[in-house]
Amino acid sequence: MKLVKHIANLGYGSRKEVQRMFREGRITNAAGAVLYADDPLDHGDVRVDGQPLDPPPGLLLMLHKPTGYTCSTRDAGRLVYDLLPPRFRLRDPVLSTVGRLDRDTSGLLLLTDDGQLLHRIISPKAKLPKVYVATLAQDLRGDEAALFAAGTLLLEGETMPLLPAQLEVLAPRRARLTLHEGRYHQVRRMFAATGNHVDALHRERVGGLTLDDLPEGQWRALDEGARARLFAVG
Repeated sequence: MKLVKHIANLGYGSRKEVQRMFREGRITNAAGAVLYADDPLDHGDVRVDGQPLDPPPGLLLMLHKPTGYTCSTRDAGRLVYDLLPPRFRLRDPVLSTVGRLDRDTSGLLLLTDDGQLLHRIISPKAKLPKVYVATLAQDLRGDEAALFAAGTLLLEGETMPLLPAQLEVLAPRRARLTLHEGRYHQVRRMFAATGNHVDALHRERVGGLTLDDLPEGQWRALDEGARARLFAVG
C-alpha cells in the first residue's frame, strides 16, 4: 500500500489533504528526515508533526466507558467516539464497538477495525464471559443465584431461555453477574424478571480482560499479550 493511502486510511485526512502534508514537510521519519509520498511504507518509522502514527489496521482497543455516553456514531448527545482521537472516527476500515454498553452502563468496552476479530469475540461459540456489577433498587430476595444458574429463565418477549449465568452476592443490593451471552439489556431484564430494578451497572471484565488501572474515560490499545488474555478463559 502506498504511504499516502495508508496515512489517509488512518483518518489523518483525505488523500489530497495528506499529499499537502507531504508538500509541507509535516511527514518525516523517526530521525526527522522529510518523507515523500512515494517512499516505502514503514509504519513504525513514520511521524506526522513529529508524532508516531496511530496504530495500524487491526487495532483493538479497550475503553473505560463512563455513563452518559452512547455506543453509536450517529445518535445525538455524547458518543464513545468523543473519548477517542477525532481521526479514529475516520479510519478505514471503520473502528466499531464490539457489542454495546447502553448509555447508563459504565465499564469495559472493546473497539476494533478488524471485522473477523469482532465476530470472533461476539460469536455465541466463543462464550466469552462478561462480568457485570449491578447496584439494585431493592434487596436481593435470595433465590436469584439459583434462578439465573438454572438455564430456564425466559425473558419477556423471547422464546429461548437464557444460558446459565452465575451470580455472586456482594451486598444486600449489590451483585456480580457473569454472563456467557449478550442479549439486549440482558442484566437489567434479568433483574426485572425478579421484580427488581438496576440503579447502576458496570462491566468489569470481558473474557480474560479487566480494566486494571485504566481511568474512566481513557483508552488503551491492546497488544498481542492482551489479545491472548481476552480468549484465555478456559
